[in-house]
Amino acid sequence: MRELADDLGDVVTMPSTVRRVVSIVPSLTESIAATHEHLIVGATDWCTHPAHLDVTRVRGTKNPDLDVIEALAPDVVIANAEENRTVDLDALRAAGIAVWTTAPTTVGESLDSLERMLSAIIGEVPDWLSQARVVWSTRYDGKRRRAVIPIWRRPWMALGRDTFAGDLLARIGIDNVFSDSGERYPRIDPEALPDYDLVVLPDEPYAFSPDDGPEVFAKPARCVSGRHLTWYGPSLVAARDLLSGQLRP
Repeated sequence: MRELADDLGDVVTMPSTVRRVVSIVPSLTESIAATHEHLIVGATDWCTHPAHLDVTRVRGTKNPDLDVIEALAPDVVIANAEENRTVDLDALRAAGIAVWTTAPTTVGESLDSLERMLSAIIGEVPDWLSQARVVWSTRYDGKRRRAVIPIWRRPWMALGRDTFAGDLLARIGIDNVFSDSGERYPRIDPEALPDYDLVVLPDEPYAFSPDDGPEVFAKPARCVSGRHLTWYGPSLVAARDLLSGQLRP
């Protein structure tokens, strides 16, 4: 057995060789499956990548079926401090199950977090992660724009302070007008917004689309890939070019 520290500094005890993983975070499921799909024995209903993943489903990120997870006898459950509920993670630990928790709030932190997690679980740093580091190592030096980035409707909510997606956008020249908010996901009034240049509408967690969202705002709105904006994993390799293209003036 090994004892290693996760993103929160919690000590996680795992076998020297991990053979059974349950993932309750979609981007982390994809991160492991990219090279070691055979290790995953359980994942949430929202774990859509890879599309062909054929494993036991354990419901959602906010309501995982703890009994099903325990029955799968994982060597470790991989989770995220924001996406999953502390009460569920504590219940898994109380059942004697190792839980590895990630907690990045920037692109840089996400790359380090993934390297730490993957080194612990699959025993190596995959090529895609090295590629992602190269992709995001170049500084943006073009014109900057101010954006509102809604994540939900009814009620309207947007990205606020200290978010991975906000940091990612800043790295391609898009500054979040609510980055100084006291909340990470503040409620907003579309008719009373700070000065902004455009609206960025991801298709998750709320499924914004050309027919659902842009009509509310006075300034131009761009629909973008929510997976490439909010997931940290293999999608980071393509995210910079894809989002830059979707948000091009």
